[in-house]
Amino acid sequence: MRRREFIGLLGGVVAAGSLAARAQNSDRMQLVGVLMNNAEDDAETKAQLEALLQTLQGLGWSESRNLRVHVRYAADRPDRYEVLAKELVALQPDVIFAYTTPIATVLRLESRTIPIVFAQVSDPVGSGVVASLARPGGNLTGLLLYEEGIAGKWVAMLKEIAPNLKRAALLANPKTTPYEYFARSAEAVAGPLAIELVPSLVESSADIERVIAAFAGPDRGLLVLPSGTTTLYRDMVIALAERYRLPSVYPFRFYVTAGGLMSYSTDLVDQSRKAAMYVDRILRGTKPAELPVQAPTKYLTTVNLKTAKALGLDVPPSLLVRADELIE
Repeated sequence: MRRREFIGLLGGVVAAGSLAARAQNSDRMQLVGVLMNNAEDDAETKAQLEALLQTLQGLGWSESRNLRVHVRYAADRPDRYEVLAKELVALQPDVIFAYTTPIATVLRLESRTIPIVFAQVSDPVGSGVVASLARPGGNLTGLLLYEEGIAGKWVAMLKEIAPNLKRAALLANPKTTPYEYFARSAEAVAGPLAIELVPSLVESSADIERVIAAFAGPDRGLLVLPSGTTTLYRDMVIALAERYRLPSVYPFRFYVTAGGLMSYSTDLVDQSRKAAMYVDRILRGTKPAELPVQAPTKYLTTVNLKTAKALGLDVPPSLLVRADELIE
């Protein structure tokens, strides 16, 4: 065999070995940790987790071949966030998937090296999760739940469907949502509309019942902020709004399909799908700092006409025209 032919053959063997090594690396068992804010049996939690896992599977990650997933559920208990975060970090996963602002914040404190992808985070810069949306820096990136002006849009919707509205309660658990982030936006719109905003802070189902009952009255409405607590007890919130005849706007569509009046929202299941794509890229070698935080690009307006009728409200044509979905 000639020397040139031998060298060429040797080079081919080395190249083949390199390709085989890369293929073997892509098939290596990867570990992904997931920390979710609500309970394991919550329907929305199940749908979001399923969307995450199905998207990863579609991208080539199989739990039977190259992926192991460890899930922890906080069940809307902020006192459990740190404990569960420590459990996941101790496993030394390749990526951790974090739901909501407080959980992403806790995980950031637990590890500055493990890549963390978040979803449902409303104020990642203000809460210190990332340095900026375009250049996250550090080991976290993900998806923005709502831009800062969203609460102002919710206030305007309430006034639109209830023109006589004079007071609106901002219902949320400040331990599970960046309350001031939403309150600033709401105040900017409420003032010109002559609406007084009433902080209505809750941490339990008993709080929700007490706060709404004390607030109820004529010319009043309810603005439910995105919060693990209000999501967990959404059926109670909806029932109380109906009992006290309070026009209400909700942060997610699933409140309206359950009987709530209206929502202007992003799609949480879609957020899980998009975040899974970031998990995939990181598992394949991309650094979180190289992935900008994604802002929501699509919002959906949902109105429950049956609930509006029960509350004695006439849905204005302007709102009917804008609605992406009308529930009758």
